[in-house]
Amino acid sequence: QVQLVESGGGLVQPGGSLRLSCAASRSIFSINVGGWYRQGPGKQRELVASITSTGSTDYADSVKGRFTISRDNAKNTLYLQMNSLKPEDTAVYYCNAALKRGSIYLYDRWGQGTQVTVSS
Repeated sequence: QVQLVESGGGLVQPGGSLRLSCAASRSIFSINVGGWYRQGPGKQRELVASITSTGSTDYADSVKGRFTISRDNAKNTLYLQMNSLKPEDTAVYYCNAALKRGSIYLYDRWGQGTQVTVSS
């Protein structure tokens, strides 16, 4: 299977920043469309940010102005830049994407999840 591999999570103080990365386990596949989800303690999983194949982005109201989703096509990597972090942002973050290699499409691929903890 081709999977997504996440990195960049950790512990950060309120007001700090983190950048999450998400890349296909096989680099020959590119990320066509992608998104970042999170699930906090006792909460439902929610879509935080998404990006289309053309680069259009969308964000949950709770993170607008603070988070930025981007994609580096040369590196086949999806990013989530998180600034001005709040304790409410504490969650396990998951990337999700459709992958493409020529005419081959792999849908609904998930990263393994990475813990982000915002605490003083």
